[in-house]
Amino acid sequence: MTGSLFAVSDLHVSYEENRKVVDRLHPESADDWLIVAGDVAELFGAVEGTLRLLRDRFAKVIWAPGNHELWTHPSDPVTLRGQERYAALVAMCRDLGVLTPEDDYPVWRSADGPVVVAPLFQLYDYSFRAPGTSTKAESLRRAYDAGVVCTDEVLLHPDPYPDRESWCWARLAETERRLAAVDPALPTVLVSHWPLVRQPTEVLWYPEFAQWCGTERTADWHVRHRAVAAVYGHLHIPRTTEYDGVRFEEVSLGYPREWRRRGGEPQPMRRILGGEP
Repeated sequence: MTGSLFAVSDLHVSYEENRKVVDRLHPESADDWLIVAGDVAELFGAVEGTLRLLRDRFAKVIWAPGNHELWTHPSDPVTLRGQERYAALVAMCRDLGVLTPEDDYPVWRSADGPVVVAPLFQLYDYSFRAPGTSTKAESLRRAYDAGVVCTDEVLLHPDPYPDRESWCWARLAETERRLAAVDPALPTVLVSHWPLVRQPTEVLWYPEFAQWCGTERTADWHVRHRAVAAVYGHLHIPRTTEYDGVRFEEVSLGYPREWRRRGGEPQPMRRILGGEP
């Protein structure tokens, strides 16, 4: 492989300014792959159109869902909820030739050897609780009192599961099964919309929001599953950190009001493997 493995997330193309940024996303070579780590858009058609555009440009596109794709938005003609909506998104991606967490994990090959690229869908289970709280109910109450409540509470339906944490736990079990089947001789790039560890949420302006950002049950996945890099988004705090010797890449574009504060023209694509460092 002579190209690069790039990653981006949280494109939020419902904003015209973000659509213009996406229009400028192009590979550097014909061999480049692109990871899209969730939150492309809220409306099904916008997700499809954006992924189609990127698939036409890059040699391979790998998608993992974010919470916004899973919303059943009142203005969306596609009214599917929960697991049925996710299944429809997977089917749409397969029609486009975009890889999903339900497909065989692709192997990135370079002079440094093969690496399995594993897109994950694990959701969250409210175990990243608000400071000073010990139960989900207490943590949610703290968030509502502070006025810091994720829109998922209204638009992300867990059907047919009784609640979002039950859906999360089912996803964790299936994903663990898939990851355990990966050749133990091969390293991985783990791709998820939500961070696998809690530490990235410690810099949130509103710590109450952390409960919608992941699960404690994935805290050692980057070690157990031999990750050379863990790619995520959701927090809208693009940066590179390291935990247990593993590089964590937050690759989100975010909302226009956020990326404008960083100054300059946004360059959301992050090189994960290959090419020049």
